[in-house]
Amino acid sequence: MSIIRSDHDQPDAVPASASTTRPPAVQVVRPLVMRLHFYAGLFIAPFLIVAAISGGLYAIAPTAEQWVYRDLLHTDSTGPAAPLAEQVQVAQTVVPDLQVDAVRPAAETGQTTRVLFADPSLGPSERMAVFIDPVTAASRGTEVAYGSSGSLPMRTWISQLHRNLHLGEPGRIYSELAASWLWVIALGGLVLWIIRYRSVRRSKGSAPLLTIDRTSTGRNRTLNWHGAVGAWIVVGLVFLSATGLTWSRYAGENISDLRQSLSWTTPAMNSSLSPDSANRADSGHQGHGGADHGSMSADQQIVTRNVDAVGSVLSTARAVGVTGAVEMTIPSDADTAMVVSQVRAPWQLETNAVAIDPATETIVDASKFSEWPLAAKLSSWGIALHMGLLFGLANQLVLLAVAVGLVSLCVRGYLMWWRRRPTRGRQGLVLARAPGRGALRKTNPAIAIVVIAAAVLVGWFIPLLGISLLAFVVIDTAIGIFLRDRARRTPPVSTPITTKGA
Repeated sequence: MSIIRSDHDQPDAVPASASTTRPPAVQVVRPLVMRLHFYAGLFIAPFLIVAAISGGLYAIAPTAEQWVYRDLLHTDSTGPAAPLAEQVQVAQTVVPDLQVDAVRPAAETGQTTRVLFADPSLGPSERMAVFIDPVTAASRGTEVAYGSSGSLPMRTWISQLHRNLHLGEPGRIYSELAASWLWVIALGGLVLWIIRYRSVRRSKGSAPLLTIDRTSTGRNRTLNWHGAVGAWIVVGLVFLSATGLTWSRYAGENISDLRQSLSWTTPAMNSSLSPDSANRADSGHQGHGGADHGSMSADQQIVTRNVDAVGSVLSTARAVGVTGAVEMTIPSDADTAMVVSQVRAPWQLETNAVAIDPATETIVDASKFSEWPLAAKLSSWGIALHMGLLFGLANQLVLLAVAVGLVSLCVRGYLMWWRRRPTRGRQGLVLARAPGRGALRKTNPAIAIVVIAAAVLVGWFIPLLGISLLAFVVIDTAIGIFLRDRARRTPPVSTPITTKGA
């Protein structure tokens, strides 16, 4: 059985007449990129297909969530909203054994207020959410919310499928491996497609770059679809790869360390109160709301007084620019301020936050998005864009289109390989040959050193990419040695000589 051969190396992919006119740079780059693109695409494509399908579902999950949980998230009630403190107090009666942790007030008419409670029986990053009609101050129901995005069970399930296939921490290797190789495969494919485009245009006078050559047939037509679709979505693929790596286990740590060393991280905000502030908080709001604090523990009294202050704290935050969809923390200790921060929501480009002393309604500290480092802003926007939240439904549909395009690239890549296999006179399963070896050995030594150094550096920074690339090289080298050794041991087949009349 022979090994697969790359479709980019076939005569109908690049005209033979153009091969002799390629500049030296192309003669060096094309064989290297072709072999890397071929092997990476062959072995990583299954991971990419799974990531693309689960990622496509994840992209449209925010909109699907609004429909599936519409009875919890939306209300038809009209009229003035009840005081926010009253809404939180109603939620407390729904789950009296849990301690309130935060509240997300209704940002628009028709939305419900979400009151979040710490629940020891739930998993990490999970909180119990009680949904309150802001007009009637009546409960609409409860559901488990996950993470800073506040996703509900359906979206959480899809998110975990995309992240780790519901296999826990070991399952994250699949998604990190896919993200690690995606940008390499995408950019390598683009380089090969541009080289082919220039070669065909040089020989024929014209060639499609972003459209399909409808005069082509068979495998060559499949190659046209593969190249044109890849050129259309390459930017999206590189973006998804880069943002996906920020969440990864191993490369993500290196990215975090790099951002930290370059001061590209999100500025930290101080929410600690001074002892004097804590004393004021302990004595403030006595009798506010008519609550009897005497029978409560100290923590319960603090939570109750903070709940009483949510309306005034929210007004203070709105006045300094923390608008739109926000989450307010409700601390249970007297030396911590209440933090009001903007959450990710469609078309909300800023994530301002402010820490406010609930006793005096004075601002303790603030985090202004306009003052963040550019890299921190780009990271925030990139994460929201990757999650399908930055531009709402339009954002989600683009991500879904990129996911569908990626699946089609993988399928057409395998289809090109299958159609290229030799079939005449062969018995059993026969696969096409891989691109020829030795491209790196034939290059200028200086270029080879640069390529190897770059591979080592990238492999160190993105560990799963480096480990899998090393595995490719070791296995491919072993196969090459085996084939050369077998060729030396196999005697040449001689053709019998026949004479006339024999």
